[in-house]
This record gives sequence, structure tokens and C-alpha cells, in this order.
Amino acid sequence: MEKQRFSLLLLEPSEIYFEDFSVDIVREELPLNLDVEFQMSGRLKMCSKSLVFEAKGSSCMPLIKIMYKDCITIDRQGDGSTMNADGQRLSIRCRQHIEMLDQNQIQPYRFVQKECTFLFCFHYAKLDECLQQICQLYRASTLPSYEQNSMIATIVYSRHSRVKFNPLWLNNLYERTISEFQVEEINPLIVNPGRLLITNKFIYLQYYNNIHTNPVLKLGIQFIIGLSKHRYLLRQIGLKIRWNEKQTSEGTDQCLYLVFRNQTERDECWRSISGQQDYAATEQSPESMTLKWQNGLVSNYDYLLYLNSLADRSFQDLTQYPVFPWILTDYTSSELNLNDTSIYRDLCKPVGALNPDRLARLRMRFEEMADPKFLYGSHYSTPGFVLYYLVRKHPELMLCLQNGKFDHPDRMFNSVADAFNNCLNNMSDFKELIPEFFDTNQQGDFLVNSMKIDFGVRFDGTPVSNVALPPWAHNSPERFVRMLREALESDYVSARLHQWIDLIFGYKQQGKAALDADNVFYHLCYEGSVDLGLINDMAARHAIEVQISEFGQIPKQLFRTAHVSKLLALPPAIGTSTQMSIRKQAEYFSHKDVITAIAVDRTVGNIFTTSKDGTMTCYSLSERRKIRSVQLSDLPISSVQIADDRSIILGVWDDTILIYNFDFGKISSTIRAHDDAVSCISYVPLYGLLVSGSWDCSLKIWNNYHNDSVIGYHVLEEKIVSIDTYAGERSKIHVAVGLQNGELLLYELDSRTIHKPTSYTRDNHKLLQTHRNAVCEVKFNDKGTLIASCGEDRITYVTDADSTMTICRKELNEIVQCLCWTPDGKYLLMGDRAGLLHVWNMLQGMVECEVNMHSACVYRIECIDDKRIESTRTCQRVISSDRELDSRISFQCIISSGPLELSPMLNQPTISLRFMLRFAYTDTMSVTSFSWNIATCVGQENHLAMFIIGG
Repeated sequence: MEKQRFSLLLLEPSEIYFEDFSVDIVREELPLNLDVEFQMSGRLKMCSKSLVFEAKGSSCMPLIKIMYKDCITIDRQGDGSTMNADGQRLSIRCRQHIEMLDQNQIQPYRFVQKECTFLFCFHYAKLDECLQQICQLYRASTLPSYEQNSMIATIVYSRHSRVKFNPLWLNNLYERTISEFQVEEINPLIVNPGRLLITNKFIYLQYYNNIHTNPVLKLGIQFIIGLSKHRYLLRQIGLKIRWNEKQTSEGTDQCLYLVFRNQTERDECWRSISGQQDYAATEQSPESMTLKWQNGLVSNYDYLLYLNSLADRSFQDLTQYPVFPWILTDYTSSELNLNDTSIYRDLCKPVGALNPDRLARLRMRFEEMADPKFLYGSHYSTPGFVLYYLVRKHPELMLCLQNGKFDHPDRMFNSVADAFNNCLNNMSDFKELIPEFFDTNQQGDFLVNSMKIDFGVRFDGTPVSNVALPPWAHNSPERFVRMLREALESDYVSARLHQWIDLIFGYKQQGKAALDADNVFYHLCYEGSVDLGLINDMAARHAIEVQISEFGQIPKQLFRTAHVSKLLALPPAIGTSTQMSIRKQAEYFSHKDVITAIAVDRTVGNIFTTSKDGTMTCYSLSERRKIRSVQLSDLPISSVQIADDRSIILGVWDDTILIYNFDFGKISSTIRAHDDAVSCISYVPLYGLLVSGSWDCSLKIWNNYHNDSVIGYHVLEEKIVSIDTYAGERSKIHVAVGLQNGELLLYELDSRTIHKPTSYTRDNHKLLQTHRNAVCEVKFNDKGTLIASCGEDRITYVTDADSTMTICRKELNEIVQCLCWTPDGKYLLMGDRAGLLHVWNMLQGMVECEVNMHSACVYRIECIDDKRIESTRTCQRVISSDRELDSRISFQCIISSGPLELSPMLNQPTISLRFMLRFAYTDTMSVTSFSWNIATCVGQENHLAMFIIGG
């Protein structure tokens, strides 16, 4: 079968191809005066803005394209003609026609500007039906652009609504149809409509034309590896489907980018696919990818590709092509030293701000401009800029975009150095790079004129050929791309790449931060700037659509706070343990009521626990016995901390803080701390400070925990549930505060002035997270860079303390009650109310394993030393509370990081448990096994029992 030369890229961008007809073409005006009629067989393609004839059996003959707008008359050939005996000839008289692919070579189109009449003799189709459709499209071409597009859209919808999916294409007749949609497949500069059918096993795309060899695309839902929603022309109507039928990772992934009529249909299709039993795709969460990148498990190149995809940018859509940064500034040296910091571009500035002189002129113009103001009159990524780089690899795309012409030879991408200098100095050139500059797999093939296409001759007489590379590339595209990739992955760029991410995808993209960063573009470039669905004026809507598609689009904003930086020291490889065993090692009696808190004296190996029964006990790890148990209060003790002088600090429900002298075995001080129960305390040993929180909604800072030593006081609007502190090396003390309403606040105190009495106001903190329900516990990691928080909304967050960026988010089936970081920060341990222990691998951003420890709640996990973690649980215990107005309702004890919170129980009493866990691991280059020692209780009373779990 003869290969079809016709392509949708021979049409105008986004032009629709409907159908074709078998015809003979007859040309009246021939180059020679022949007595016989000249005719040739072929196919006539009917499209929304043109007719295209492709001759049969002659690949050297050009394709003839007749634009409707260039036509003078379209009608049936006069019946009196002897050459139209059968009445099946269509006569088209035009002012000009276009010849394409002459000699089957990719070259600029030839515009034949003279009146000419073409006769088409239809073989099988009825001329009356074809003529009616062609004349309808011809009438549309006489209208203004916006009305023409509207009329064509109506014609397209009318034609395609009459087409039903052919059930003969189903894989089997027993498939169950789920839903059906009219869609458009999107490829660079191509829009091809079809009908999408979703069954319980397959996805079918039936094209409305015969442009493809297979009229129906079929893909099994079981092979889908990615399903993501995307924005198209600033509207949320796109859906990208990625699949791999071989289910391997070696270059067999395929992609289908579809656009729907509205967001409702797009979302319904997404639900129809993802809801099937065969659908097993697991999308990588943004937080997990960020964490992997931060820890060096994902390269800068792959992370930028991921962010581009997440921000709706795609290789299928030139209006939103992936954007990459200029990295280097040296394109003239003979050798490149990647350790020389002077060769790198300043990644904290957009391209337009790299040249101070040009920026000053742009700012001056900005100040004189009327609202809405913008600094840059062109964008960093548009279809024209993308094809500026890719014209040698995809010349047909450039011909399609520029109406059959290449750019002027002197304006083409001829030299990397010239392109960078232009971006640095030109008042209208601010473009960034594309992924191909860093893709070592393609080896820089876009830099080479491998098709030997004639792009013209430059002003100096030099023909346009390959791109001139910097001297350090040694005239090798492979070396050039490899060096750029090495520069992208260098420590210098890795340490600063987050600053460029802030500009393109982050908080410096819009608002005051964008203005301060000199990163302001034309307002229609931004998502949400206009809703095309609400614009009824067709002329205005068309103008905005053209603006959006040609000028460039800002990526979807992914981050509202500063992006975290990359950790340059790569972590060791981590093994995974998949099988575990458990055996009891020891146990001891702990309390007569619910255990509320635990603290570990690591210097001597003592474990202190407090309980709702008002007692405090001390268990010696070395002696393996309980060495002290004292009754300190008639009300529950909510929290316990150990001071440097071995004093035991306790928060009590009677509104006091107790200081217990362990050596003398007595209470040395009682502080009337708050107006309600002390819910949580945290000791800062480096500065001898104590921070306390209470149900009276106040936060206090104490100097050496004395009655008259309050040096900081702050009143909030909600009960304080949990606090944790971290004293770093930069004279800063961080205090994380979890509230009853779900807010997680971070206070920053200056240690140089902390001992001076002052009152800290609400301006001293920032809001890190908002859980939907009460916070259960907050914990700093060992370096104070990350804060983990869990809440009654079943969500656990890990937040960067400096940038406030969420780098992990995990929703579990049960509420996570307690948290604990391992000393190296590689793992976060989470205990939930169902008795499960979740081990979260912080390097990979995933729950590595889950251990079913008990049949009820895990309340506390605490590190003993570098190799052990202690955890506690309580016996089953159900209580009632006189704090509640309705005394007839039973309540269950819910212990967060301090006091007991009360919540209604369902129908009957529920078991409430608390335990401590001890974890041991091998801190080597590859961790392949680990073990835990567990302390828990048995029977109706609290015991501390030692177990060993091996993996």
C-alpha cells in the first residue's frame, strides 16, 4: 500500500481534517496547450479551512492546497460541458493555490499567485452532498476570524454528534460500557477530534477521520501507568493518559493527550477510568518527589520534568512546552571548568533581570505603563521559541506555525552563544531553554541539520546548517548536551535550583513576591486571569485565545511558599525489610491508670512515665526494673521533661508545673503556671528554658522554671495541644505549637534577647499547616529543619521549617496519635489508634512498612539512644468526665502529646491503649535489617513489656 504523504501538519495549526474522496483532478490552465484533457487520480482531503489534493502513484508531485479564503467560486461544472457528462465534476476557481512537498522534500511552500480553475471528478461520493459541505465551509471562510471559528466549531459538533461508536471495534462483546465522550487528541499544532469510549476493561478512541492506519486506538486499562488532569489554553479540560503495554521501563511508554468540551466531562472521564477494577496506576505524590529530589534520589533533570508535568506543561502542547533554565553563561572558552562558580547563571533572577542595564530600562517603562503593568513584553516559553530551538529536528512544525515559511536565516538558531547574548541584551528576548538541551539520550540531535534542509543563506553568505556550538563542546552535540547536563546536576546548581523553581513554579510567580523579584509578565499569561467560558463577545474571546496560544502561558503555580533546597550530601543506600518477627523480652508493671507521657534520661538509661493516676514511675534499663513510683498529684499528669540538673519537670491538670528532685525524692518547687490544665511542656537544655502550653490558650516561656521567671507570654485563640522546641546553631530557638483547631504554628525566638522579659505577639509566628481537626502531636527532626505533625483528620504532614513548604503529606486509614524521628532523620515512626506502627522512609517519601503491634491505640514513641526507641501503651480503660454537660454520655480517653482530650464514644465502651517502642538499627551504608524492642502492658493494669521485632 502506498504511504500517505498527507499530514495534519500541512494544515493550519488546529485545523480539522474531516474526510477524503477518491477523485480525478483536471487542470484547465496547463503549462502547454494540449488538445487532450490532462487529469490525474488521487485523494481530495476536505478540511475546515482548505482542500488538499494528493496525487496517487507519484511521490514527486506536490500536494496542492486550496484555501477556502482564496476561492472565487465553488460550484458544479456547467452541465453544458462535454467533459462533465456524468455531472460529477466540482469546479473551484481560486486566486492562488499552494504547492507542498514538491519532490517529496520538506521545504517552504510554493504559493502560486494566479487565478486558476481546478476540476475534481468524484469517483464514488455524490457530488451534491460533498458540494453542500464544502460550500458551507467556504461561507465560513468569508466571515471574520472569530465568527469563522465559531461556525466551524458548530459544523464540527454537528457532524460528529451524528457519529456513533462502532461496537464491532470492542475487544469482546461482553465488555460493559461505562461512559462516552466527544474529545480532541492534542499533538504539537494538531487537533484531531474523535469519540472516546470507556469500558470496564479498555479505552477506545475512534477517530472521525482516516488520518491513522488504525481507525481506533485501543489501550487496556490495566496497562495505564499515569492518569493526570491538565490545563489547556488556560482551561481545566485536558487529560493525559500514559500507558506501557509491555510493562517495562525501557522506553516503551506512550502518551495520549485529550481535550474535552468542559471540565465536568473531563472529570467524569477521569473518574470513569480510575474507578475500574483493572486500574492500578500509582501516581507519585508531589511531596514524595520533592523529598526524593531533596535527598538526591531524583536528579535535577527528572525533577524539573516532573514539575513541568505537574504544572500542566507537556511535550504534546507547544503552548505549554516544558521549560528549563539557562544554566551557563560561558559559551566562548575553549574548556569548561564546572567547579568555577563564575560560569553559572544567577538562578534567583529571571532571564530579564540578568542584565542590570536592560532591567533598568524595563523598570522605567514599567513605571510609565498604565495598569495592568508588566515588565516583559514577551514570554520565556512560546510555540515560536520552542520551534526556534527545534526547527532542524521538526521543520514541518515550523512550516505549519509560520504559514509554510522558515524564519529569516539571520534570525534562526544559528549559534548557542548568539542565542544567549540575545537573551541577555535584547529588550524583547527573555526565553529560557527546553529539555532537549539536557537530554543525553537524544544526544543533541536537534542541533544538527540531519535532513539537509535548505534553510537559506545568512547575510554573510553562510548557509544555515548545524548550530554553532561553544568551543568547549569540541564541535560535538553529544558533548555539548552532556556538559550542560553535568552543569545542571552540579552542586552549585543543586544548591540554587530551588530559587529558579520559586520564579517559574513557586511563590515568586505572582503577587508582591513576583514584583520584588522582577518577574512580572503580561496579565493574560497567568492561570485564572480570564475565564473564556464567561466571555460572550466572540471577537474578544478570539483575541484572548490568540493571545494565550501565541504569547505564552505561565505554568500552574505549584508552591505558595519558598521551595526547599537540595541536600548536597547524598544519603547512603537504604535497604528494605519486608518480613518481621516478634518475641517478648521483658515486661513490668507501670501504672494503675492511663500512661500520659514518657521521657528518657539517656545519660543513665532511665525511662520516666506519668499517668492519669497522678503518679510518676522510673524504670531502669540497666537494672531492668522499676526503681521508683511516686504519687505527685490527685489529678492527671499530662507531660514530663528532664532538665540538665536531673530535675523532673511535670505538667499537671491542676494548672501547675511541678519540679521533682530525683536525687532527694521530693517536689522541690510548685509553679502556678496557668489558669487551666497544663497540657504540654518542652525543655530547651541549651538555654535552660521551659516552654509550657495550656488549655487556657496561653503559651509561656520560663527561664530556669521558677515562679517569677516568665520571660515570654502569648495568648492564642485555641487550646494548645502539643509543643516541641529546637535550639539551633544560629542563635534561634524554634517553637512548634499544635492547636485544638488544627493549626500548626512556628515561633522563632532570638536566644540573644530571650532572657530579657518581653511579651511575644502574634506577629512572632507563622502558620505552617492547617489540619481539618485537632493536632495530635508535633515533632522536630534532629536537625530542626523538618517538623512532623499529625492530626485527627488522619493526615500527617512533614513541613520544612525554613520555607514552610509541605514536603510530605500522608493520609492513613486511622488517626496517627504519636510521632518519633529516628536520630539520623531517615525514618519517621507513626503510631495510630488501631495499634499499627508505620515506618515512613523520609529519603523516598513513602511508608516502607507497617507493623501490627496491638489491637488498640499507640500513644507514644520515644527514642532512648542512637539505637533504641521506647514506646508505651496503656491497659484498656474507659472513663466518664464531669467536664461534659451531658453526664449520661460515656467518653474514651484520647491522649495527644500532653493532656487527655475527651471525645464521645459510640454505643459501647472502646479499648483505649498506650505503649512505648524501642527501635534499633544499623547505621551503615546499606541497611538491610533492623530490630525493635517494645515495651507494652498486659491484663487490666499497665505493664512495661519488652519485645523484640526483627526484620
